[in-house]
Amino acid sequence: MSGTSPIRPVLQNKVLYGGDYNPEQWPPKVWEADHAAFDLAGIDTLTLGVFDWALISAGEDDYDFTLLDAVVARVAASGRRFVMATATGALPPWLAHRHPEVNRTDFEGRRHVYGQRHNACPSSPVFRRLSARLAGKIAERYAGHPQLVAWHIGNEYGGACYCGNCAAAFRSWLRERYRSLDRLNEAWNAAFWSHTFTDWDEIVPPNALSEHWRGQNHTAFQGITLDYLRFMSEAMLQNFVEEKAAIREHDASTPATTNFMGMYRPIDYHRWAEQLDFASWDNYPPTDRSEARMAFTHDLMRGLKGGDPFWVMEQTPTITASRDINPVKRPGVLRLWSWQSVAHGADAVLYFQMRQSRGACEKYHGAVLDHSGRTDTRAFREVAELGADFRRVGDAVLGARTPARAALLFDWDSWWASEMTDGLNRTVSYPQVVLAYHRALWEAGVQLDVVPVDAPLDGYDVVVAPLLHMIKGDTAERLRAVAERGGSVVSTFHSGRVDQDTNAFLTDVPGPLASLFGVRVEETDSLPDDVVNRISLSGAGGERTVTSRSVFEILVAEGAEAVGTYNDDFYAGRPAVTRKPFPAGGAAWYVGTLLDQNGLSSILRSVLAEQGLIGPYADEPELEFTVRSLEDVRTSFLLNHADTPVTVQAHAAGTDLLTGRVLAAGEQITLAPKDVVVLREA
Repeated sequence: MSGTSPIRPVLQNKVLYGGDYNPEQWPPKVWEADHAAFDLAGIDTLTLGVFDWALISAGEDDYDFTLLDAVVARVAASGRRFVMATATGALPPWLAHRHPEVNRTDFEGRRHVYGQRHNACPSSPVFRRLSARLAGKIAERYAGHPQLVAWHIGNEYGGACYCGNCAAAFRSWLRERYRSLDRLNEAWNAAFWSHTFTDWDEIVPPNALSEHWRGQNHTAFQGITLDYLRFMSEAMLQNFVEEKAAIREHDASTPATTNFMGMYRPIDYHRWAEQLDFASWDNYPPTDRSEARMAFTHDLMRGLKGGDPFWVMEQTPTITASRDINPVKRPGVLRLWSWQSVAHGADAVLYFQMRQSRGACEKYHGAVLDHSGRTDTRAFREVAELGADFRRVGDAVLGARTPARAALLFDWDSWWASEMTDGLNRTVSYPQVVLAYHRALWEAGVQLDVVPVDAPLDGYDVVVAPLLHMIKGDTAERLRAVAERGGSVVSTFHSGRVDQDTNAFLTDVPGPLASLFGVRVEETDSLPDDVVNRISLSGAGGERTVTSRSVFEILVAEGAEAVGTYNDDFYAGRPAVTRKPFPAGGAAWYVGTLLDQNGLSSILRSVLAEQGLIGPYADEPELEFTVRSLEDVRTSFLLNHADTPVTVQAHAAGTDLLTGRVLAAGEQITLAPKDVVVLREA
């Protein structure tokens, strides 16, 4: 198939349910038992061939699809649909040994030999040629199959390489970006430490042998390190693009994706988003109380494609196998977290893995079926109960979007730049700051989008931009426009510090944001996190005292009013939190310190209250409230993350799609621990 046909949407009548299936690891008699179990669990979609390169190809021009054909035939006979992978998630041994240049060189300058995965140099001409060829061969064979639902390109892209091929590709990337050495030297402030480059070939990758003096965040020149992070993200994107192009030679319309990893530092997913037909990600939360973090990451993934639904491509039904301690999901948590993903925009909920591997590092990773293949375990029962949930709800929320009037800005450039900058406080983590602000919004029940800094802001009444360290393009002007039309804008310490090259603005901090927020940062005090400064907050709820740590910007109000002041140290009585009003009723809030969670909640609820955006269950911090809307139909999700029951009054009339119960507005609802209500509003 060829041409320029539009990408067709995935045809669904329910949330897709299934996951990664690797039957090549077991004899065919096991396949029969697997499919019988899948029938019991309501499994309708399987991802095939993710790591099958060595099974499909024994050489550059040697392809054998016998085994994969048999797998596809058995899946088709079951009536299930499949996602076909390009099998390029890991190198086969023959390729690494015949062409050692495909193996990566690490940050320490060591050329690796064959092993593990994420093990290919993205700039290797051999890898690029052969991975794209394999993707094309697979597409040629399976394009047009009536049960093919999507293409899965690569797998969990990540890592970095510092080899000679990458050095040459980096120099080409820099030529394209800067056009001249004069512009490059200006961007990198190369006059410092005699770093002025006079020939492109003088530039080498920044690693432990060149600019870095203690790990990957300690660099003498932030400019070159930032550019290498950008380059490496785009080099891996080029691998994706080339495999996708090979697929499109045979299939112009089946959607293609790859599985992202949420808030993953090495790759700027915003720069990848345009190339994906839909976003998908692998949800492996770090603890069993990660509900707020998952809510953020679902929103981040949904924001990649302008609010379109996404897929959860992987989650575990029980435990992971990648951490030192791997707790099992408690009863009810699988259902609760799966419905949380749907509440935030997922139209597919898939697992890794469908059956546990016999050996290697993931042999104890959780699966729908354990090594014995039992279907009478608690885990399997919960998987099957969730499958029944999805059948019961059907297509009720498919394609529905989040009606958000609040946005939180997330920016990989600010993440990279802020955490490699000397002179501030290196203990401050960009993701942790963002997550703290998100949690305060999430607990208040506001419907929220997480979007890049260059996203349109016209539809939002509240825009929160924590730690917006780097100001690019017209970001400052677009934030000001929100406040001028009556909206509220919030930003924090360490914001407005540098331009797109990570060079400081030659003006008062917060640079281009200063007039918007009406403040000037006179000094920035950074202290160990056991040093606490009390903050007096004022507002509609009266005076209250909260605490702050780590960063203490000493603010001068220039058009703003102080709503929070320091109580301690030599800057006691000086502004710590400010609010600048605008004539149309908008306001710009600046938080100059790392507030505790109570302080953040107080500030952000004041912001939301001014815009009428606090949710109906904001007094129940462990009861999550989320909405998906399609045309004039709203579906609300109530998710009880608490270990105890919660009783509330229904915010609207409607029908619980999970139980069939009809509710009147104001009627009492009691949710058991980890319980879910999916309310189709009347």
